[in-house]
Amino acid sequence: MNKITLSANGNENIRLDKFLSNHISDLSRTQIKQIILDGFVHVNESLVKPSAVLDGSEIITYSLPKTNFDLDILEPENMNIDILYEDDYLVAIDKPAGLIMHPGAGQSNGTLANGLKYHFNKLSNSSGLLRPGIVHRLDKETSGVVLIAKDNKMHSILSSQFEKREIKKKYFGITWGKWIEKEGEITDNVKRKRSDPTSYQIDGDGREAITLYKVIKSGLYTNEVIFYPRTGRTHQIRVHASSRNCPIFGDTKYGGGQNKSRGYIPEISKKLIKVYKLFKRHALHAKKITFFHPFLNDNFSIESPIPKDILLLKKDLREINE
Repeated sequence: MNKITLSANGNENIRLDKFLSNHISDLSRTQIKQIILDGFVHVNESLVKPSAVLDGSEIITYSLPKTNFDLDILEPENMNIDILYEDDYLVAIDKPAGLIMHPGAGQSNGTLANGLKYHFNKLSNSSGLLRPGIVHRLDKETSGVVLIAKDNKMHSILSSQFEKREIKKKYFGITWGKWIEKEGEITDNVKRKRSDPTSYQIDGDGREAITLYKVIKSGLYTNEVIFYPRTGRTHQIRVHASSRNCPIFGDTKYGGGQNKSRGYIPEISKKLIKVYKLFKRHALHAKKITFFHPFLNDNFSIESPIPKDILLLKKDLREINE
């Protein structure tokens, strides 16, 4: 599919779907909404909703399906999916690190969405046909529990619970540095970087972001931390941890890369670098999610065990920290 790039210059305070309908004469407004939901449209290299309002500074890229709106082009793929819980309304998946949630620019297969389409006959399509059942997302390198809706009603209810901050999330992370306070709340707003639309930063003009944290084990060089995000901004935990000079171990985007191993006595730096090179992602895991199940009329907590790679990292770092 060929990519087309548009500038929103001179188009302030206009919805994305309306903006595109003014530029793509061959498609109806409904079809344009569908390609946005299905991930064919990016604003500053990120996915947004059809209702997103442009401020005139954006760069919009889009591509159209080759089949001229045979939009159900998500290929089912037989992949191993670890199911933590399942009933008639939803399924909870234990997402491994390295697995992208759904197709996007440059990748049309090998995603969780492809696997979901293979394994489940009934999934919601509220988020578009390329994101069946997907109510919320985890970053590619983040492992852990993900809720998948089997129908649009459950999808709508779960989405509403996320929006109202009724769903409680618990993450386990390993960070560099020394936390000044062992327990606290970070309330710095988060905003996308203009210089790099794939990254976020602390900015008073950004969107509200709230993360509670508790250091459960302190070391000389790294820490084990529990995070409780109250909002769901993209990269929120990673940005908040980095803002306290305690970036997530292995998070090269936000300062948690190999350079953090340097500056100690040579023997320690050498050991930290060796451990770092053995670990292939950032050390963040979505450990637990708690929500109200409307059809079973009960509160549910679903937990994902800490994966083996993080357990091994904990062991290796403790030998250096102690």
